[in-house]
Amino acid sequence: MGEVVGAGLIAHVPTIVLPEEVRRELNGGRDSTLVAGLQQLRREVFDVLDYDTVVVLDSHWATTVEFVVTAQQRRSGLFTSEELPRGMSQRPYDFAGDPELAHLIASKAAEHSTWITPIEDDALPIFYATTNVWEYLGQGLPDKKWISIGVCQTADGEDALRLGRALGQAIAASDRKVLLIASGAMSHTFWPLRRLRDHEAAGIEHIFTPEAAAADAERIDWFKRGEHARVVDTMDEFYRFKPEARFQHYLMMIGALGEGDCTAPGRQYGEYENSVGTGQVHLWFDRPDAGFPAARATPTDPDYVRQMSAPGADVPAAG
Repeated sequence: MGEVVGAGLIAHVPTIVLPEEVRRELNGGRDSTLVAGLQQLRREVFDVLDYDTVVVLDSHWATTVEFVVTAQQRRSGLFTSEELPRGMSQRPYDFAGDPELAHLIASKAAEHSTWITPIEDDALPIFYATTNVWEYLGQGLPDKKWISIGVCQTADGEDALRLGRALGQAIAASDRKVLLIASGAMSHTFWPLRRLRDHEAAGIEHIFTPEAAAADAERIDWFKRGEHARVVDTMDEFYRFKPEARFQHYLMMIGALGEGDCTAPGRQYGEYENSVGTGQVHLWFDRPDAGFPAARATPTDPDYVRQMSAPGADVPAAG
């Protein structure tokens, strides 16, 4: 029987892969603590914990008609970001995938009234929400497998939790020890271009609004106390501050960990920092002594049953 042996909400900002001298130039001579935080997390968790597979819940990979999980045997190549090619250019990546787990995750979709498709295509694009964290946490560990699951731009919070439940049940049905990475930010509003270069330093005074910084700080405190139920129950409130990907990366993770039943406290690595207006933090949730709570069941959704019984249901269309 498999299990989740650790999970984290991890920042993937482009700054972390810039040369140190550039990071210091942007930050008034100081380096980003997010870099030191990832290095410490590597030493304390990824280098020493017993695990087989890392599942990245990738807030930059936005699908449309279904959730998609990578199912390649291996992913390798050079990554240049379409968003910031000057800062992330031809960065090599190379890691084993876990197609068996990917297909098992997809097999749980119907139980949770959702749509999950495994994709084995080697030409499938990769995103820096996966590659940046792999560079720090996975590079140099060739026996560890990495797969990614995208967020879905037509999904809401309940859909993200359903994906997480399917993920959690699939892991439990496997023989894998798994680490989950919810790769993404908290509040996520960028400064406008003509003002942006005044706000590239890491200090929280550069977060887009004081209210957004306060909302992030409140939730970081809840995370540290293991109050995941409170975070989930106040999502409508948090949406006012535009969390990245509508916080689907976190909701998918906590859906796999029992949602409000999970009381695992978080350990912070590095400081809470700004990235051109957005709130960034690394928080790690260790496996409780008795393990994380089981993923919840999803009541059968009549709309899902109706749609799946319609002609051509297995061939969704996208514009």
